[in-house]
Parts: sequence; structure tokens; C-alpha cells
Amino acid sequence: MAEELTRAGLNVVAIERGKWRDTSTDFPPAVDPDELKWHTRRNMLQPMSVETTTFRNNTGQTAAPVRNWSAYQFGWDVGGAGTHWAGMSWRFTPWDFQVATQTKERYGAGRLNELDLDFVQDWGVTYDEMETYYDRFERIAGTSGKAGNLNGQKIKGGNVFEGARKREYPTPPLKDTYWMSKYRKTVEDMGYHPFTIPAGNLSQSYVNTLGVTMGPCTYCGFCDFHGCGNFSKSSPQACILPALMRRKNFTLLTETEVLHGVKSEDGKTLTGVNCITADGTEVFQPADVVCFTAYQMDNVRLMLLSKVGTPYDPSTGEGTIGRNYNYQTCASMTGFFDDSHMNPFIGAGALGVQIDDFNGDNFDHAGLDFIGGGGIMGYSTDGRPIAHMNSLRGGAKRWGSEWKKAYARDYSTAGNIFVQGTSMPTRGNYLSLDPNYKDRHGQPLLRVTFDWAENDKKMTNWVTDKAKEIMVNAGGKDINLERQTDQSWNPYSQDSSHTIGGAVIGADPTRSALNPYLQSWDCPNLFVVGASAFPNNGGYNPTVTVGALAIRAAEAIHTEYMKNPGALVKA
Repeated sequence: MAEELTRAGLNVVAIERGKWRDTSTDFPPAVDPDELKWHTRRNMLQPMSVETTTFRNNTGQTAAPVRNWSAYQFGWDVGGAGTHWAGMSWRFTPWDFQVATQTKERYGAGRLNELDLDFVQDWGVTYDEMETYYDRFERIAGTSGKAGNLNGQKIKGGNVFEGARKREYPTPPLKDTYWMSKYRKTVEDMGYHPFTIPAGNLSQSYVNTLGVTMGPCTYCGFCDFHGCGNFSKSSPQACILPALMRRKNFTLLTETEVLHGVKSEDGKTLTGVNCITADGTEVFQPADVVCFTAYQMDNVRLMLLSKVGTPYDPSTGEGTIGRNYNYQTCASMTGFFDDSHMNPFIGAGALGVQIDDFNGDNFDHAGLDFIGGGGIMGYSTDGRPIAHMNSLRGGAKRWGSEWKKAYARDYSTAGNIFVQGTSMPTRGNYLSLDPNYKDRHGQPLLRVTFDWAENDKKMTNWVTDKAKEIMVNAGGKDINLERQTDQSWNPYSQDSSHTIGGAVIGADPTRSALNPYLQSWDCPNLFVVGASAFPNNGGYNPTVTVGALAIRAAEAIHTEYMKNPGALVKA
């Protein structure tokens, strides 16, 4: 947002709760692979002593504070969670933006009602409208990959199920590991369509559209939860901040926390935000336009604390702030190959081969009792020795000499498959302010009410069965399978941090907090940027879609809103 707006000549003040982090001093190659510091102890994430959330599965329970980050991974520095992300760089499909319309067209007008999915809605913006902004983000990030649908022409080796793109990725796809090659051949022999995952881990050196030089990935495997000392991960430190920090119309306030937006006397706009500095001084930052660009949870909480819009009420289904909260539906499995060495220490955060044959609506759901689907990937994202010390075959002891032998046997012979699926909103899943718990400033914590939707549980069971067939055909033995939907959702043991919704976009102000330009329906000089805007989740990581929506919103601010302040879309 700041890059786009300052380039257009606007003055931008960015306010960050965390500290400044720099690639050369914070993440040099000698420090970046410190697994104990970054992955085990999560030193880059916001400490829970600073702030947490509360959680419950349903309204009949009393929420309790979350004390360990697994599902939620709040950033704690300039660049936020983009500093420690893995790098998987997906575009959502055309179907993901229009689930309601396309489901009704293909399966009948009553299909969503039959599946208790009345809260599913379109985004109010289509993939075709987003394509230009996806491309802009990828040119800044240097995304590595291979097109599978170039101007409507399907290309083998790329993702033939993706929406049409106008040009090839900025950099070529990453290389296959041994496990990826084995997985690729297996799924090809089964008649599926494998492709290398699009990555924010660059396959070669690259000078992006801002003139910033980025380096090639060294396949060190320390990406997720880590910085990148090679300038080869598409983090803000590597691809945006070097250009942005040189602009005189950009001001950065670090270790300064926004408490809430401040309304004008008539209550129709925000005049700025109240903040508190590291020494405890409360200050007011005035602004003509306010952008909430925090982590998904914080965006929704800031709207509630600022009293912008109507909080969602699950008993009536009315209200928009907190509505349509959903997550990411995942499963994972490990198989062991005694005659093979996978060398997992060769890896990158987005290194893998995937099939999308069972993602989204790429297959016929007629006769099935769910909508949506998931990507099935064979991945080589990391070989962190501490994290994998208990990734052993069933029956292996977890201590002593027998554990050491099992670890030596299993570490390099394991192959991993991951299912990352869609998630659909329901009436009972939502976000609100907790009536019992407050933060250190006396403000209510955010309360999460969530459990797996029946639709998503059925989808996961079906797609995971397909994934297991692949592992068996690949020759994997002693398969360990974990389906997260087999038990009630909890924030402590999750394969994903892709928490979305709560301040969603749409064409109907009674069902969405924001219009399709991320502009508040209730406060036209407020724009809310993040995965909080997603009405539903696709079977992909959200980062690139967050970035593309941000660029689109920023463009609308400087080309339209500043010339004629007011609603960009009429209710």
C-alpha cells in the first residue's frame, strides 16, 4: 500500500507495533538457519505477553486466552508476517471469487441451502478484474513458476487449472528434489496434472520493477518462520523496503501501537488514529485516509474497537464486522521409502509439486455432499532437524538409543504429502470482542468462535483419500496420516496459519463490511487490507491475493478517491 501510494505522490505515515528488521544484520546466512531461535521459540512472532486472542468452538462455551501460537502467527516487525512467510505464491482461481454464483449455475439454485452454506457469497470482484494486480505483485516479488494457462492456452507442466494469465512468471520454476521427481512421475502415471508450486523463493537473480536486486535461492530449507539472508525470499525486506525507505514522502513509526481509529464529530469518517509509543505516551496521528493493514485478526479487532460498522450477531445473522470468519482445511501424511534418500535438508519454503485436479470446482461435485476441494502437494519445504525429530514411523520410541536409530533411519527416507483445502463460512463461525479479557491497555481482546464446517470435513475426507492413493502408488510404507478435521478445531495443533474473514468484501453492504476496493461501507476514508477481506478461503495460501487486493485498493485511492472523496461503490 505504502509503495503504491507514495509513488503516486501521497504522503504516507506507516505505524508498526514491532521493531525494524534488516536482512543484512538480522538474518545473515550465519544467523538465519538458527532453528531453535526462529522456529522452535518463534522469536520473530509477536509475544503473547503483548497480546493474544481468546477462543471457543461455539457460543455455548466460555472463551479462554490462547497461550501458544500455532494457528495464528502474528508478525512483530516492519514487514509483518511477510518477513517470516514460507513463500507459496498462489493466485486464487476464478471459481474462488464467485463460489456462490458458479455453484448455483453448475449444481442448481438450491445447492448451497442443501449444504447449509447460506453464508457463501461472491467477492464482488472477479479473477479477470484481479489479473493485472496479481501480475503487478508478482513483478515486485519476483515470483518463480511456470504458466499453465497463458492467455487461454493450456501449457503442460504449468497449472492447467489456473485462471488465464497475460504473461509468464518473472522467474522460472524452482528445481525438483528427488522426492518431488518421484511424486511428479507418480501422479502423471495416474493421469493427473502436476506442476511446480509458484514460489516467493527465487530460482535465479532478479531485478524487480522497483529496481531492487534479489538473489537466487540456495535451497537451505530455513524459510518458514525464518528471515532470508540471501535476499531471495519475497519478503518486504528484500523487494519493497529498499526502495520505499528512500522516498521523502514516506514516514515510518516503529514500536508504536495503534489503539483504535478516531471518528469525526459526525461519526461518518475517521480523522486519524490514537497510538501509544514504546515509552507509554499516547499520541494522535491525523490522516485524510486511514488504512488498517495489520494481521487478519488485528484488522477486525481495530474495526470493532473503532466502532466502525455493526458487529455481527450469530443469533440473527445480521451485522457485518466479524462475519464470515473461516480458516484453512488441511491434512498431511508421511510415507517411508527404505530404498530411497530424500535428502530433506535440500528445501525451500515453497518447494513442491502439486496437482489441482481435486481443488476448488475443478472436478464434478454432482452426487457429492460437499463443495470445494484441495490441492495435493508433494513437498520439500524444509528438513529442520529439531522439528522432524519425532516424524518417525508408528511404534518408534521417542527417547534413548532406539529413538536415535529410528531417527537415523527415518529422517532421510520420508516423503511428505500435504492437502490444503477450501474453507466455507457458516453462521456460527465469527469474531467478536471478548467480554471478559482485556489487553495491557485495557481494551477487549478479540474472541474467536470457530469449529470445522460439515462441508469442509466431508471435503477433506474425500480429497485426503485421493492423496493417500498417491502415497501408496508412490511406494510409501508405514503411512502416518493426520486429518485435522477428525477432532474439533483448536489453535494449538494446526498445519496452517491461514486465518481469514471477519471484515469481508462484497457487493451487498448487508453481507459485507467492505466494498470490492476494500473500502468500508460505513466509513469511506477507511480501507482495510488483508485476508480479513476474504469471504471464503481457496485451497491456496492467501499472500498473493492479499497483495493484489492491496495494490488494487491503493490504485483506487490515488486515482479516484483523492480526486473525489467518498464511496467508490454506491450501496
